[in-house]
Amino acid sequence: MTALIDTIEHGTITELRLARPPVNALDPDLCRALAAAVPAAADAGARGIVLSGGEKVFSAGLDVPHLLSLRTREELGAAWMEFLGAARALAASKVPVAAAITGHSPAGGCVLALCCDYRVMAEGPFRIGLNETQVGLVAPEGIQHLMRRVVGVHRAERLLVGGELVESARAFGIGLVDELAPQDEVVARARAWLEALLQLPRAPVLHTRAIARADLVAALAPERIDIDTFVDAWNAPDTQAGLRALVARLGK
Repeated sequence: MTALIDTIEHGTITELRLARPPVNALDPDLCRALAAAVPAAADAGARGIVLSGGEKVFSAGLDVPHLLSLRTREELGAAWMEFLGAARALAASKVPVAAAITGHSPAGGCVLALCCDYRVMAEGPFRIGLNETQVGLVAPEGIQHLMRRVVGVHRAERLLVGGELVESARAFGIGLVDELAPQDEVVARARAWLEALLQLPRAPVLHTRAIARADLVAALAPERIDIDTFVDAWNAPDTQAGLRALVARLGK
Protein backbone atom coordinates (compact mmCIF):
# COMPACT_ATOMS: atom_id res chain seq x y z
CA MET A 1 0.00 0.00 0.00
CA THR A 2 1.22 3.51 -0.75
CA ALA A 3 2.42 5.36 2.35
CA LEU A 4 -0.33 7.57 3.77
CA ILE A 5 2.11 9.89 5.53
CA ASP A 6 5.16 11.31 3.76
CA THR A 7 8.01 11.95 6.19
CA ILE A 8 10.39 14.75 5.23
CA GLU A 9 13.38 15.59 7.38
CA HIS A 10 14.45 19.21 7.89
CA GLY A 11 17.30 18.79 10.32
CA THR A 12 15.81 18.58 13.82
CA ILE A 13 12.32 19.25 12.43
CA THR A 14 10.26 16.49 10.82
CA GLU A 15 7.50 17.28 8.36
CA LEU A 16 4.61 14.81 8.31
CA ARG A 17 2.61 15.32 5.12
CA LEU A 18 -0.83 13.79 4.76
CA ALA A 19 -0.70 11.77 1.53
CA ARG A 20 -4.13 10.42 0.68
CA PRO A 21 -5.16 12.21 -2.53
CA PRO A 22 -7.15 13.88 -3.75
CA VAL A 23 -8.26 15.66 -0.54
CA ASN A 24 -6.69 13.77 2.39
CA ALA A 25 -10.06 12.49 3.57
CA LEU A 26 -9.53 11.02 7.02
CA ASP A 27 -10.39 7.34 6.82
CA PRO A 28 -9.29 4.93 9.59
CA ASP A 29 -6.08 3.95 7.77
CA LEU A 30 -4.90 7.55 7.43
CA CYS A 31 -5.88 8.32 11.03
CA ARG A 32 -3.95 5.29 12.32
CA ALA A 33 -0.93 6.27 10.24
CA LEU A 34 -0.93 9.79 11.64
CA ALA A 35 -1.48 8.61 15.20
CA ALA A 36 1.61 6.40 14.85
CA ALA A 37 3.76 8.90 12.95
CA VAL A 38 3.60 11.72 15.50
CA PRO A 39 5.13 9.87 18.48
CA ALA A 40 7.46 7.96 16.15
CA ALA A 41 8.94 11.24 14.88
CA ALA A 42 9.55 12.46 18.42
CA ASP A 43 11.03 9.13 19.48
CA ALA A 44 13.37 9.28 16.48
CA GLY A 45 14.78 12.61 17.67
CA ALA A 46 12.61 15.28 16.07
CA ARG A 47 12.49 18.39 18.25
CA GLY A 48 9.57 19.82 16.32
CA ILE A 49 6.97 18.56 13.81
CA VAL A 50 5.29 20.26 10.87
CA LEU A 51 1.94 18.76 9.88
CA SER A 52 1.20 19.54 6.25
CA GLY A 53 -1.37 18.44 3.68
CA GLY A 54 -2.42 18.94 0.10
CA GLU A 55 -1.69 21.94 -2.06
CA LYS A 56 -5.30 23.16 -2.20
CA VAL A 57 -6.86 21.04 0.55
CA PHE A 58 -5.01 20.50 3.82
CA SER A 59 -7.61 17.87 4.71
CA ALA A 60 -11.27 17.73 3.76
CA GLY A 61 -12.10 16.11 7.10
CA LEU A 62 -13.59 12.71 7.81
CA ASP A 63 -14.18 10.39 4.86
CA VAL A 64 -17.98 10.69 4.83
CA PRO A 65 -18.60 8.18 1.99
CA HIS A 66 -16.58 5.61 3.91
CA LEU A 67 -18.47 6.31 7.12
CA LEU A 68 -21.82 6.02 5.34
CA SER A 69 -20.77 2.59 4.04
CA LEU A 70 -20.37 1.19 7.55
CA ARG A 71 -23.24 -1.03 8.61
CA THR A 72 -23.03 -1.26 12.38
CA ARG A 73 -22.75 1.09 15.35
CA GLU A 74 -19.58 -0.69 16.35
CA GLU A 75 -17.90 -0.07 13.00
CA LEU A 76 -18.91 3.59 13.01
CA GLY A 77 -17.79 4.10 16.58
CA ALA A 78 -14.45 2.42 15.84
CA ALA A 79 -13.87 4.69 12.82
CA TRP A 80 -14.50 7.78 14.92
CA MET A 81 -12.18 6.49 17.62
CA GLU A 82 -9.39 6.16 15.04
CA PHE A 83 -9.89 9.83 14.13
CA LEU A 84 -9.83 10.86 17.77
CA GLY A 85 -6.65 8.84 18.20
CA ALA A 86 -4.98 10.97 15.53
CA ALA A 87 -6.21 14.17 17.19
CA ARG A 88 -4.99 12.99 20.60
CA ALA A 89 -1.56 12.13 19.18
CA LEU A 90 -1.17 15.73 18.01
CA ALA A 91 -2.54 17.22 21.22
CA ALA A 92 -0.29 15.05 23.40
CA SER A 93 2.83 15.27 21.24
CA LYS A 94 6.01 15.47 23.31
CA VAL A 95 7.37 18.10 20.92
CA PRO A 96 5.74 21.21 19.41
CA VAL A 97 3.69 20.76 16.24
CA ALA A 98 3.03 23.50 13.69
CA ALA A 99 0.22 23.04 11.17
CA ALA A 100 1.02 24.13 7.60
CA ILE A 101 -2.48 24.69 6.21
CA THR A 102 -1.93 25.06 2.47
CA GLY A 103 -5.61 24.90 1.53
CA HIS A 104 -9.13 24.25 2.77
CA SER A 105 -9.45 22.70 6.22
CA PRO A 106 -13.08 21.95 7.17
CA ALA A 107 -14.43 19.77 9.98
CA GLY A 108 -11.92 17.03 10.85
CA GLY A 109 -9.15 18.92 9.09
CA CYS A 110 -9.83 21.89 11.33
CA VAL A 111 -9.80 19.62 14.39
CA LEU A 112 -6.31 18.36 13.51
CA ALA A 113 -5.11 21.93 13.03
CA LEU A 114 -6.61 23.00 16.37
CA CYS A 115 -4.65 20.22 18.07
CA CYS A 116 -1.36 21.71 16.86
CA ASP A 117 0.62 24.36 18.74
CA TYR A 118 0.68 26.88 15.89
CA ARG A 119 -1.21 27.31 12.63
CA VAL A 120 0.09 28.90 9.42
CA MET A 121 -2.54 29.17 6.68
CA ALA A 122 -2.29 30.03 3.00
CA GLU A 123 -3.51 33.45 1.96
CA GLY A 124 -6.46 33.49 -0.40
CA PRO A 125 -9.93 31.99 -0.72
CA PHE A 126 -9.26 28.98 1.50
CA ARG A 127 -11.69 28.13 4.29
CA ILE A 128 -11.40 26.59 7.72
CA GLY A 129 -13.87 25.78 10.48
CA LEU A 130 -16.16 23.26 12.12
CA ASN A 131 -19.16 23.00 9.81
CA GLU A 132 -20.91 20.08 11.49
CA THR A 133 -24.31 21.77 11.87
CA GLN A 134 -24.38 22.37 8.11
CA VAL A 135 -24.74 18.61 7.61
CA GLY A 136 -26.92 17.90 10.63
CA LEU A 137 -24.25 16.97 13.17
CA VAL A 138 -23.38 18.26 16.63
CA ALA A 139 -19.69 18.70 17.43
CA PRO A 140 -19.00 16.95 20.77
CA GLU A 141 -18.33 19.20 23.75
CA GLY A 142 -14.64 18.33 23.76
CA ILE A 143 -14.28 19.34 20.10
CA GLN A 144 -16.15 22.58 20.77
CA HIS A 145 -13.61 23.29 23.52
CA LEU A 146 -10.82 23.23 20.94
CA MET A 147 -12.51 26.10 19.10
CA ARG A 148 -13.31 28.06 22.27
CA ARG A 149 -9.73 27.98 23.49
CA VAL A 150 -8.42 29.76 20.37
CA VAL A 151 -11.19 32.22 19.42
CA GLY A 152 -13.03 32.78 22.71
CA VAL A 153 -16.37 31.60 24.04
CA HIS A 154 -18.79 33.96 22.28
CA ARG A 155 -17.13 33.85 18.86
CA ALA A 156 -16.84 30.06 19.06
CA GLU A 157 -20.56 29.85 19.79
CA ARG A 158 -21.39 31.87 16.69
CA LEU A 159 -19.08 29.82 14.47
CA LEU A 160 -20.17 26.46 15.85
CA VAL A 161 -23.92 27.09 15.84
CA GLY A 162 -23.80 28.38 12.27
CA GLY A 163 -21.34 25.72 11.13
CA GLU A 164 -19.37 28.53 9.54
CA LEU A 165 -16.29 28.08 7.39
CA VAL A 166 -14.25 31.28 7.31
CA GLU A 167 -11.73 32.40 4.72
CA SER A 168 -8.09 32.63 5.74
CA ALA A 169 -8.02 36.42 6.25
CA ARG A 170 -10.90 36.27 8.73
CA ALA A 171 -9.47 33.14 10.34
CA PHE A 172 -6.31 35.13 11.06
CA GLY A 173 -8.29 38.13 12.26
CA ILE A 174 -10.17 36.11 14.88
CA GLY A 175 -7.16 34.08 15.99
CA LEU A 176 -8.26 30.78 14.50
CA VAL A 177 -4.90 30.69 12.71
CA ASP A 178 -1.72 32.38 13.92
CA GLU A 179 -0.14 33.47 10.66
CA LEU A 180 -0.87 33.87 6.95
CA ALA A 181 1.64 33.26 4.18
CA PRO A 182 1.69 32.83 0.41
CA GLN A 183 0.70 29.26 -0.37
CA ASP A 184 4.19 28.20 -1.44
CA GLU A 185 5.71 29.59 1.78
CA VAL A 186 3.34 28.06 4.33
CA VAL A 187 5.52 25.05 5.19
CA ALA A 188 8.63 27.23 5.43
CA ARG A 189 6.87 29.65 7.79
CA ALA A 190 5.71 26.76 9.98
CA ARG A 191 9.29 25.53 10.15
CA ALA A 192 10.52 29.05 10.95
CA TRP A 193 8.18 29.29 13.94
CA LEU A 194 9.45 25.99 15.26
CA GLU A 195 13.07 26.94 14.66
CA ALA A 196 12.63 30.15 16.69
CA LEU A 197 10.96 28.22 19.51
CA LEU A 198 13.78 25.69 19.52
CA GLN A 199 16.30 28.44 20.28
CA LEU A 200 14.80 28.81 23.76
CA PRO A 201 15.87 26.66 26.75
CA ARG A 202 14.33 23.28 25.99
CA ALA A 203 13.19 21.97 29.37
CA PRO A 204 11.34 25.15 30.47
CA VAL A 205 9.62 25.40 27.08
CA LEU A 206 8.41 21.81 27.16
CA HIS A 207 7.27 22.04 30.79
CA THR A 208 5.41 25.31 30.21
CA ARG A 209 3.87 23.88 27.05
CA ALA A 210 2.62 20.81 28.90
CA ILE A 211 0.91 22.98 31.52
CA ALA A 212 -0.60 25.31 28.93
CA ARG A 213 -1.94 22.47 26.79
CA ALA A 214 -3.33 20.26 29.58
CA ASP A 215 -6.87 21.49 28.85
CA LEU A 216 -6.45 20.54 25.18
CA VAL A 217 -5.49 16.98 26.03
CA ALA A 218 -8.31 16.74 28.58
CA ALA A 219 -10.86 17.97 26.02
CA LEU A 220 -10.22 14.86 23.92
CA ALA A 221 -10.82 12.42 26.77
CA PRO A 222 -13.59 9.88 26.00
CA GLU A 223 -16.03 11.40 28.47
CA ARG A 224 -15.77 14.78 26.69
CA ILE A 225 -16.51 13.19 23.30
CA ASP A 226 -19.28 10.68 24.18
CA ILE A 227 -19.07 8.51 21.08
CA ASP A 228 -22.36 6.71 21.79
CA THR A 229 -24.33 9.95 21.70
CA PHE A 230 -22.51 11.03 18.56
CA VAL A 231 -23.29 7.74 16.81
CA ASP A 232 -26.96 8.08 17.78
CA ALA A 233 -27.02 11.55 16.22
CA TRP A 234 -25.18 10.30 13.12
CA ASN A 235 -27.90 7.71 12.51
CA ALA A 236 -30.79 10.16 12.92
CA PRO A 237 -32.85 10.51 9.70
CA ASP A 238 -32.27 14.25 9.20
CA THR A 239 -28.53 13.83 9.75
CA GLN A 240 -28.36 10.97 7.27
CA ALA A 241 -30.24 13.09 4.74
CA GLY A 242 -27.79 15.96 5.22
CA LEU A 243 -24.77 13.70 4.90
CA ARG A 244 -26.05 12.00 1.74
CA ALA A 245 -26.81 15.41 0.23
CA LEU A 246 -23.21 16.39 1.00
CA VAL A 247 -21.87 13.29 -0.73
CA ALA A 248 -24.08 14.00 -3.75
CA ARG A 249 -22.67 17.54 -3.98
CA LEU A 250 -19.11 16.24 -3.72
CA GLY A 251 -19.78 13.82 -6.57
CA LYS A 252 -20.77 16.54 -9.00
